[in-house]
Amino acid sequence: MELVSRPNYYSKVEKFLGKGIVIVLTGQRRVGKSYVMKELVQRKKQLEDACVIYIDKEKTSFDFIQNYKDLVNYVEEHKETGKHIYILIDEVQEIEEFERGLRNYYDSPEIDIIVTGSNSDTLSSDLATQLSGRYVEIFVQGLSYGEFLIFHNLEDNDDALRKYINYGGLPGLRPMGLDDPEVIRQYLQGVYNTILVKDIVRRKKVRNVPFLENLIKYVGDNMGKPLSATNIQNYMTSTKNEVSKNLILKYLKATTEAFLVHNVTRYNLHGKKLLENNDKYYFGDVGLRNFVVGGRRANDIEKLVENLVYQHLIRLEYKVTVGQMYATEIDFVATKGDDTIYVQASYLISEDATFEREFGNLQKISDNYPKYVISMTPFMDSSKYEGIIHIPLAEFLKKGIID
Repeated sequence: MELVSRPNYYSKVEKFLGKGIVIVLTGQRRVGKSYVMKELVQRKKQLEDACVIYIDKEKTSFDFIQNYKDLVNYVEEHKETGKHIYILIDEVQEIEEFERGLRNYYDSPEIDIIVTGSNSDTLSSDLATQLSGRYVEIFVQGLSYGEFLIFHNLEDNDDALRKYINYGGLPGLRPMGLDDPEVIRQYLQGVYNTILVKDIVRRKKVRNVPFLENLIKYVGDNMGKPLSATNIQNYMTSTKNEVSKNLILKYLKATTEAFLVHNVTRYNLHGKKLLENNDKYYFGDVGLRNFVVGGRRANDIEKLVENLVYQHLIRLEYKVTVGQMYATEIDFVATKGDDTIYVQASYLISEDATFEREFGNLQKISDNYPKYVISMTPFMDSSKYEGIIHIPLAEFLKKGIID
């Protein structure tokens, strides 16, 4: 299959090469970490003074590398004296005590190590213990809308945006095409099952798998709503699913560690502090969310717009929380360094009540940080209303924040 470049991530990796640290590409399975890895392999293999050692733990041909000893033996067998060595390992968490093997090489100036992983807890805890902070994480997401257009050779129009909203941004959809919904559904089912089994059930030793799947579906149904262990427990009890709050919290944590869903904390704009309950949850990929929930998108479009806006704010490297000010909620408070922006996400702004909710809530904030409303409202282009900027969803997904 032709390799399509993802230059944004490649350039991020390049910045850390030669610095004596391990580069870790994290993110949900199938979001494209392997694309970035394979581009690195292709480019480095063209260098005469480079020795590229590539291990893909998704392939059965590398099943013999089970633990750190097997890893070290394989590297030692393939090292070439006098060349700069690149050790690249896809899904490194599949190697037992991998961090001990990496520690054998990470501080050598002639060696660069780049690995990918699909479980945040395993990677961060093990690497932090063994490498004493000598690593950097680069979070990889599925395709942006702009990348989606390139990958699928689509023109930017309403139909392309509809497909992006329906099917999401997993790069593996490219060879499937976007014309057969059943083929896409089967692909998404395969991805979901892999995440569920390998990154949640097996890794966290989950016993109550039916409840786990019900919980994920509940989160998908209530995407963007404040959720707590108490209201989830009440719902499960109403459906004759008796589970403890501790189990709910444990399983929620497992889904976020696998990057299937993301939890977003609430921030009290009046008291300037994080609130400790009623987080919101969004999916890492809307296509997987749509597969999990099923049904038609027409009733979900408001949630999906909000999810896409959240995803893209993260892609733009903002740290995102939900704003709370008395009874008023701001969809997203996004910070990057010393910069802060406020963002409301909406499907259509066609009624006075909707206009007041989206623009009016932002007007209640007394500070001077930039404020934005992002929507799919037809004929409503980029414009200002009393200092609040409206950005069409497609423009935001392609160009980011527009002043």
